[in-house]
Amino acid sequence: MAGKDAFGTQLKRDSTGSGSFVTVANVSDLSGPSRQRDAIEVTAHDSPDQYREFVKGLKDGGEVSVTINYDPAETTHAALDADFEENDLRDYQLVILPGAADEHTWDFSALITDIGDAFPVDDRMEREVTFKISGKPVLTATGS
Repeated sequence: MAGKDAFGTQLKRDSTGSGSFVTVANVSDLSGPSRQRDAIEVTAHDSPDQYREFVKGLKDGGEVSVTINYDPAETTHAALDADFEENDLRDYQLVILPGAADEHTWDFSALITDIGDAFPVDDRMEREVTFKISGKPVLTATGS
């Protein structure tokens, strides 16, 4: 298979803290989670052929980056400002291929580490948001 079209992917935020997810409007680009894992060096004087050796270390859930066609009057955009200001983590979802039989959902808890708006003279207003994942992001098949 050559691949799948990403069109329609959704960013959702838990608006109430009780699992009631609302789609963030006007999202144009999404990337992540960008998971990482530490490599712990365990090289010793008797390592074979003088090659460095490593064991697996801690994992990091990574980040999710989002570009939004920003609208200051849009409630879901204002909610992201509130998420940035709050001290607690919030639950989010990335829904891939929504409504399709092979729909999948990334569930993750995160804090917003970066939120920035751009107002170019010859283009649309944009908002860039970076979510730092806390804990393990979970990918689940959610299609029917």
